[in-house]
Amino acid sequence: MIGNIVAGRLLTHRANRSVVFFPLLLGAVYILLFFTGRFAVPMETMTFVWGILAGGIMANINQYLIASAAPEAPDFANGLFISSCNVGTTVGAAAGGVLISEMGTPYVVLAGLLSLLLSFGAIFLRSCMMTPTRQLSGT
Repeated sequence: MIGNIVAGRLLTHRANRSVVFFPLLLGAVYILLFFTGRFAVPMETMTFVWGILAGGIMANINQYLIASAAPEAPDFANGLFISSCNVGTTVGAAAGGVLISEMGTPYVVLAGLLSLLLSFGAIFLRSCMMTPTRQLSGT
């Protein structure tokens, strides 16, 4: 609930900044997870923060990106959102599994960091392809 409130406010007032800043924030959490993985209390705290970011804020940002890409077809955009979440979960789990089997459990965080690099590329392409008049809102 906290994540939904924060995400709604950020996307309402500063959508483009939120979309660009979020992967940086999530990357910082991944790096902290990598270095605090051996310690119970910091790991629990970072997992809690990661859950709020990924579960609440990231889902709303993803929904915003999909809806703004096809505002004239909201049902199609919603179906695309669900499909992309399923594909992302499948590919992410597979990449994480490969990293665990090849490098060990601590390096599963690299799957998240690699995904963030891909997201920066997608955000960059989106910003190049969409003119400001086609975007729903944001500064």
